[in-house]
Amino acid sequence: MIDEKDFQKRVQKIGELVQNLETIPDPVARANAKELVQSLMDLHGAGLERILEVVFQAGEPGARVIDDLGGDPLVSSLLILYGLHPEELSTRVEHKLRQIQSKLHKMGAKASLVSAVEGDIRVRISIDGHACGSTGRTAQAIVEEAIYEAAPDLKSLQIEGVDEPVASGFIAVEKLIGAPSTPSYPNAAPTHRDSALFSSDGMD
Repeated sequence: MIDEKDFQKRVQKIGELVQNLETIPDPVARANAKELVQSLMDLHGAGLERILEVVFQAGEPGARVIDDLGGDPLVSSLLILYGLHPEELSTRVEHKLRQIQSKLHKMGAKASLVSAVEGDIRVRISIDGHACGSTGRTAQAIVEEAIYEAAPDLKSLQIEGVDEPVASGFIAVEKLIGAPSTPSYPNAAPTHRDSALFSSDGMD
């Protein structure tokens, strides 16, 4: 059975393949390939959204099920991909930072959310004065991986308090799906389902 990390790798691979569609020399074949991917995303997204609507109509038990689905690592990633996660991006980031605090504390580091504005995330890492020189880079790598898992729909991630950036092959969900619209069930994050997978600049 696919696990969360395998799912994330597959999403990254999809992102790479979507970007590669731009290299198809035949404009008709390129447009058809893009339309096929967009149609599949729309179909799957519509189905997932309808499932959540039916579950939510069950009342309080249904709302609890949606919360449970949002807390499941694999299902959470899928809901995020389609913009249907019940928690906002900033809430997911804060939860993830709390989960990794004990690991960072053992290294002599601490991470806190500075701001989360329209998908632009700023996090500060504080390093204990007695920590070794590589602690900052290690802590940054841990924080980046955790945040990308919790919020692949972020637009940018800026980490303060460390000297050297850590390279990442991360591809934001925004590059797979366009600008958000509004979901049809309450208390959910904005959905990307009804928006274009590709920008107008990329279509011929």
